[in-house]
Parts: sequence; structure tokens; C-alpha cells
Amino acid sequence: MKMVTAIIKPFKLDDVREALSEIGVNGVTVTEVKGFGRQKGHTELYRGAEYTIDFLPKVKLEIAIAADLLDRAIEVIRGAANSDKIGDGKIFVTDLEEVIRIRTGESGREAI
Repeated sequence: MKMVTAIIKPFKLDDVREALSEIGVNGVTVTEVKGFGRQKGHTELYRGAEYTIDFLPKVKLEIAIAADLLDRAIEVIRGAANSDKIGDGKIFVTDLEEVIRIRTGESGREAI
């Protein structure tokens, strides 16, 4: 089992969710986050005053999936989240040792 964490632009969330549903991913945890990468924020004008936005709004997706779905999940996230512009985000993959469904006590792949 794997844990896929993707940081994407907020307006791409629906596209990514739909793409994941099409390949059989059942559950996604979504968190609104702020951060910066290489772009290190940007400058905007508001009522004639210039100010810097250091932390940009992003969405963090956490997806527990079976290892056999990993390559396909990464492919659809990349395809759906890609805008060909700086700041599209990142995908992190980590090993997931155990998953346990609280209500039934199921564990492993059945709990996903």
C-alpha cells in the first residue's frame, strides 16, 4: 500500500477528483494549505499599494491506494493538475505500513 500526497492548485481539485474516480480510487482527504516553492510568492497591487504574497493557496490531497494502482494514480493526477504554468504542484509517494477501518476492524487493502 502507498500514501500519495499531492499539492495542487485549488482550481484543479475537481478535475483531479474526477480523474481519480474514473480509475477506481474511492477516497481522498483534502486540506486547504498555503506554501511556496521555487516561485517564492508574488507581488500584487491593491488600491494602489504593492504588497507581496509569500504563501500561495494550494490544496493537499492524501490518497491511500494499493501499490498496483500507484503508477496510474500518479499519471492521472499529473494529467488533471497540469496547467503548464509554474506552481502546478508536487506529488509525494510514501510507503503505508497498515490501514485499519475503525468501524469494522478490517485491515490492509480491504480497509482502503
